[in-house]
Amino acid sequence: MRFQILHESRGRVRLRAMQRTMSMRDADLLEAWILALPGVDQVTVHERICGVTILFTGEQDMLYSALSRFSYEEAGEEVHVLSPHSREINRAYKEKLVFQVLRHYGKKLFLPAPVRAVINTVSALPRLWLAAKTLLRGKLTVEVLDGVAIGASLLTGDFSTAGSVRFLLSLGETLDDWTRKKSVDDLARSMSLQVDKVWQLTDDGTQVLVPLSQIQTGDRIVVHTGHVLPLDGILEQGDVMLNQASLTGESVPVAKHPGAAVYAGSVVEEGSCVLHVTHAAGENRYDRIVRMIEESERLKSGTEDRAYRLADKLVPWCLGGSALTWLLTGNTTRAVSVLMVDFSCALKLSMPLSVLSAMREAGRHKITVKGGKYMELLSKADTVIFDKAACLEEHFPHSVANAVVRAARERGLDHREMHSEVEYVVAHGIASRIGNERAVIGSRHFVFEDEGVSILPEDQPRFDALEPDCSWLYLAIGGRLSAAIGIHDPLRPEAKEIVSLLHEAGIQKVVMLTGDNRGTAAAIAEKLNIDAWRAEVLPEDKAAFIRAELEAGRKVVMIGDGINDAPALSLADVGVAIGSGASIAREVADITIAAEDLRELVLLRTLSQKLMGRIDRNYRFVMGFNGALIVLGAVGVLGPATSALLHDGSTLLLSMDCMTPLI
Repeated sequence: MRFQILHESRGRVRLRAMQRTMSMRDADLLEAWILALPGVDQVTVHERICGVTILFTGEQDMLYSALSRFSYEEAGEEVHVLSPHSREINRAYKEKLVFQVLRHYGKKLFLPAPVRAVINTVSALPRLWLAAKTLLRGKLTVEVLDGVAIGASLLTGDFSTAGSVRFLLSLGETLDDWTRKKSVDDLARSMSLQVDKVWQLTDDGTQVLVPLSQIQTGDRIVVHTGHVLPLDGILEQGDVMLNQASLTGESVPVAKHPGAAVYAGSVVEEGSCVLHVTHAAGENRYDRIVRMIEESERLKSGTEDRAYRLADKLVPWCLGGSALTWLLTGNTTRAVSVLMVDFSCALKLSMPLSVLSAMREAGRHKITVKGGKYMELLSKADTVIFDKAACLEEHFPHSVANAVVRAARERGLDHREMHSEVEYVVAHGIASRIGNERAVIGSRHFVFEDEGVSILPEDQPRFDALEPDCSWLYLAIGGRLSAAIGIHDPLRPEAKEIVSLLHEAGIQKVVMLTGDNRGTAAAIAEKLNIDAWRAEVLPEDKAAFIRAELEAGRKVVMIGDGINDAPALSLADVGVAIGSGASIAREVADITIAAEDLRELVLLRTLSQKLMGRIDRNYRFVMGFNGALIVLGAVGVLGPATSALLHDGSTLLLSMDCMTPLI
């Protein structure tokens, strides 16, 4: 496909796709494909004019070279486009807004006053009925304020004001709804653009690692311990224990046997299985993420929750203020002007929008946050606990396992899979069979104590000479030690800086928990200026340590990446999982960060603190500005329509400000 360069500058280029028309599906596919290119930060595709705007940090020539090879057919196989489309949402709401404006002003321009009065009265009936139903349920909410304001205008014969108020309310609701849906859609997309891969089972029984987008209905995939089921399907082989917390809220694992229907988002805690796919990658995945985001709005921060309760408590005061204004002045217009202003709209819209915007901003930094509650807890945290994990094998994603596999590949070792089904022992190691012999690999405790492995006399001197500063994995076949693999953990370049920055950001205590030996742990802790550390810990030890910290009144953040970290991640105030770690760790964690750079932790801390600052600032603005509108309406400076316009306008402007970047 060809593109015409319209404008280019450093890090930004504007193009035109050389095609006559572009469907919304084409635009979404092109946008997703370009965004997946290395070095591309942001893409905007305008389907009406076939325009493309790209912000990037990579090489411009490489970008152009990739674009020259683009085709919709190949892109459809490489990337996954979510539904519903964001641009469909935008188009629908734009058309709705245009229709509302044309209808309102067309009525004013072309219809006589008596006809307008009838239309305004009939149009007001739904709001009057909603207000009446709300009152009958014993509630005083913003719907009651709106109904009383419109009803008072109609009773006094001011049909024009009633129509204008209803129009402004409808316009504001449309804009509010559009803003919220667009924010949720943007966030869902930012959380879903990662390219997932699955083990596909071919007809000859071979397992092949393929992109999720290539899996179709009827295909079979293999899901191992610790991984999330990526698709809906029927269990074809294997007995497994599934954690369905993301679907049902119940964290107790459920046994599933062949023939059972299972759903995307469940985590395989024990066993492995072959899944017959019934729904290919598509709406089920998007919908699950959207449900998670909408569910996260229930996880409001304490500041948000207080603002919500205050907004509801202020409704009777607004009604009382309006009644008092009428009693003192006898002026219905002034009383209606007071009714036009409520605190609920701004508070109940700006607070969740601030959270959604912060979550989306975190997503741009490859950080996934599951609710505003965790952002507030993170902003108040005083203890951060790091894990150094020790689970192995390439089927169980982990940095140590990846290092072993990579070293084997670099040394030209034959890596064909000769073993049978893998048994994973949490926090210890793995076991399998090679031929008729049991093969195990893992920690010293697992191999020598649990498995009873012995060392041949001729190997004892070499075993005794193993360096104490390394973390050692022991491989045994047939009950005899066959190999020892020394793992030297080079410190991340930014590790010491991160500990220092966390202290500067108000974290009082940085702790390291590890399954490594004490010598390795002590050396690392000293190099990084760690405040406290524990070595040779098991999963239950980590959970016990966190429980003790919580009982001491500390706000604890736990960072882990292994299956053995899941209990600790669940117990902490905020559980943070490393993106490249085990799927179950990401599933139970409250926040997931990418593995490339731990500076994301500091960025996340800063983002959470600025979010809470924005929420507090919005709260003060809403109270001050709307309070001023009420006073001005009561003294007759502002009429009902003007009060409604200023109130709705300030709410929308505040909402737009809530969607601006925090960092």
